[in-house]
Amino acid sequence: MSETTHDGTVAVTATPASPDEGLTAAQLAARYGLTVSGARPPLGAYVRQLWGRRHFIIAFSQAKLTAQYSQARLGQLWQVATPLLNAAVYFSIFGLILEANRGMSSEVYIPFLVTGVFLFTFTQSSVMAGVRAISGNLGLVRALHFPRAALPISFALQQLQQLLFSMIVLFAVVIGLGSYPDLSWLLIVPVLVLQFLFNTGLALAMARAGAKTPDLAQLMPFIMRTWMYASGVMFSIPVFLADHPGWIATVLQWNPAAVYMDLMRFALIDGYGSENLPDHVWAVACGWAVLFAVGGFVYFWKAEERYGRG
Repeated sequence: MSETTHDGTVAVTATPASPDEGLTAAQLAARYGLTVSGARPPLGAYVRQLWGRRHFIIAFSQAKLTAQYSQARLGQLWQVATPLLNAAVYFSIFGLILEANRGMSSEVYIPFLVTGVFLFTFTQSSVMAGVRAISGNLGLVRALHFPRAALPISFALQQLQQLLFSMIVLFAVVIGLGSYPDLSWLLIVPVLVLQFLFNTGLALAMARAGAKTPDLAQLMPFIMRTWMYASGVMFSIPVFLADHPGWIATVLQWNPAAVYMDLMRFALIDGYGSENLPDHVWAVACGWAVLFAVGGFVYFWKAEERYGRG
């Protein structure tokens, strides 16, 4: 810096060195406690952030569920009517025309089919909602700072609430055809918990994939339809594959959609006994739930800072 003396000359004095001189950007950020905006937090901190926004997740899922049929005259009755109509169509084609009910009476096959349709719809809807969770809500993602996993989790929760409405009709169908409540109905709760964990993990994984590749939403209906036909929604896998190598039926029965459907059928339907279940079915059900819930969550979290920036 410079200053003028009394005789009119200019005296130059040395400028004191800045304490930040020579520091790199990273060192400056560390010195003043600065962090990168939108950076991915550690996994533990991320879980705590999600827990802190649990009320938002619940409220968002309820709002989406209410708005889903707000333009329809029957409103939320479509939550029950849609899977029930699907079951009626499948019964007309597979039960009456193709005789997919072989080995089962009508009192068993109709609840078998309705249970399969309702449970698979739960998984299918969670996956489809997960694919669009980020790409379909970019305005929200870019406008607000919150853990992005809240979106696919809230969509999976929305589908669980919709299934619970549908379960009222499922109970009526099952009871109307002679399967009355007993102790086995207590298994409904763990089955739904395990399937919800599996669906949530799958929705999280698909949300990351859909955020990177929006066209995936156009492909998923074909994949889900193939999965449905391979999961025994409309027919008994061991009965239909009795003439094929045993490992084929085992692989198909161990796929997660079939596992959760069969456990729910076992819990609800009197004529659907344990002989219809694959070996170690509860261990397999827990394994799928833990694998996808943990794996899907970590996979989604690893791309947290990239959502909404493409």
